[in-house]
Amino acid sequence: MNDHDAVDIGKHVRTYMIVFGSLMILTIVTVGVYYLELSVPVAIGLALFIATVKATLVACYFMHLISEKKMIYWVLLLTVAFFIALILLPLLTIGDVPGS
Repeated sequence: MNDHDAVDIGKHVRTYMIVFGSLMILTIVTVGVYYLELSVPVAIGLALFIATVKATLVACYFMHLISEKKMIYWVLLLTVAFFIALILLPLLTIGDVPGS
């Protein structure tokens, strides 16, 4: 192992430690939000936003998706689009309830 490899590994470890620290801070923020007197929709929205940021950090750095090709992002985007469509599908069928 030469000096260049050691510097490169050190850079990656530093990045992982920064991401880990960010995740810990966001976890503390999530716990802090719990103690705020917020309405339920605002609290859920804020919690989902923080969870999305944390999931993005994990996926990008620990799962190494930040350096993936664009095709991966299109597949992920398509998955999110289908997920949203499936979540919203019951809202479109509310008026079509038999017997009402």
